Amino acid sequence: MKKLGLKLAGMALFAMLCMLTPGREALAAPDDTIPQGVSAAGTDLSGMTREEAAAAIGAYVSSLGAQEIQLTAEDGRSVSVTAGALGLSWSNQDIVEEAVNLGRKGNIVARYKAKQDLEHKGRDYEIELEFDRDAIAGVVEEQCAQFNQEAVDAHLTRVNGSFEVEEGQTGYIVDEPASVSAIYDYLTREWGHADGSVQLVMTVDEPQGKAEDLMKVKDVLGTFTTSYSSSGSSRSKNVSNGCALIDGTTLYPGETFSTYEAVKPFSEENGYYMAGSYLNGKVVDSIGGGICQVSTTLYNAVLRAELEVTERHNHSMIVTYVDPSADAAIAESSGKDFQFVNNTDYPVYIEGHTENKKITFTIYGVETRDPKRTVTYESEVLEKNVPQQDEIVQDPSQPVGYIQVSSAHIGYKAQLWKVVKEGGKEVSREKVNSSTYQMSPKTATVGTSTADPNISNMLQAAIATSSISEVQNTLANIQAAQEAAAALTPEQLEAIAQAQAAAQQAAQDAAAGN
Repeated sequence: MKKLGLKLAGMALFAMLCMLTPGREALAAPDDTIPQGVSAAGTDLSGMTREEAAAAIGAYVSSLGAQEIQLTAEDGRSVSVTAGALGLSWSNQDIVEEAVNLGRKGNIVARYKAKQDLEHKGRDYEIELEFDRDAIAGVVEEQCAQFNQEAVDAHLTRVNGSFEVEEGQTGYIVDEPASVSAIYDYLTREWGHADGSVQLVMTVDEPQGKAEDLMKVKDVLGTFTTSYSSSGSSRSKNVSNGCALIDGTTLYPGETFSTYEAVKPFSEENGYYMAGSYLNGKVVDSIGGGICQVSTTLYNAVLRAELEVTERHNHSMIVTYVDPSADAAIAESSGKDFQFVNNTDYPVYIEGHTENKKITFTIYGVETRDPKRTVTYESEVLEKNVPQQDEIVQDPSQPVGYIQVSSAHIGYKAQLWKVVKEGGKEVSREKVNSSTYQMSPKTATVGTSTADPNISNMLQAAIATSSISEVQNTLANIQAAQEAAAALTPEQLEAIAQAQAAAQQAAQDAAAGN
């Protein structure tokens, strides 16, 4: 009887599970919608299809993406960004499929239990959020760089011939990798899905220099002057501007100075004008023309201070303001720079000034060299290549009378020697550099456009001589003839034309034997 009772009870339970309960659906009924009582992060999903539930949760996540996150720097300044801009996304999207299958998967007992749980307690899924580290890094790089405040090193200023020390200032720099990690950790571990704030990780940028070291700087280690008396207004302004951009530099032990970095960019906004410069063996106008006289003058002061030169290039053609091999060119187009290192144990100060079309650089520091020791530099010319013939370039786009002449440049091979003497006696001779300068002939660009065949023939005959002087004389004669013709009356011009026609006819008759 006991076994029969258990059997009947089991059959009754089975029948109950298989029957429809009044007012309720059968648990096993096929359905693609989410059962009643299911939600995700408080968003009711009851009766929704997969697509509707995914859209509802997506809208909720999007609303969270509008929350503002303050990224705060050391000094209290901050930038506000949205959670969406930090790469917010929904990672556990499989909960939609799980919600649809609640009470519809597993054996009959499991389905019944799931249904009962929904009826009594409901089911609220947690929405798992994720953030994109690359998106966070992009925000930090683009929007937080404004908080970087580099240290200002203690430095010297020279006022009325005396040095003054200006103390440095501590700086703060955003540590981008550490800040990205701090933001990510906050969003994934602490964020309460509302407006929030994160402290950026900043590193301290300590200034260089101590007042006691800077106060020792007073000795002239090296000085040099060049003249630009033959320069025009624009070139003179470029020399003066480049000098001013370098003047006042304090360079600490081991630091490298780049002349190009100090004087760039070559633009009107940075104080430069169009002036002559060398390009591919020619003299052309370019903005900043003449800046190489600045680098050359500094180069010679650096040599005399015996600082370590790490980069130096000669010009493509010889310059006139220093001896061969004593120049130092800089060129943005070809990547030429003049660089040197402060190889002393103390700071050095670079003073530059221009006066009466002369530029001077003086390098101050702490003199540790033997006063009986002297250093001089000697230029040695190894080879000289003098242009033998002028070069004439015809320009049919310019009228007859146009001529532009560039002076000749002698080609050289040269080297520079450093000569050290002690007590007046030479103790060493060291080659500093070797330089090769292109030869460039005297060049004239001549306009040849004219409708008068006689003038064209005269000019072509002069050009054929390959003599710029002959071309200049011919152009002067053509101009004089044109001016004289312009002064004649119509009657005089008619008489000259008749005489020329009669002479031409007589010549033709003579040739025919008449």
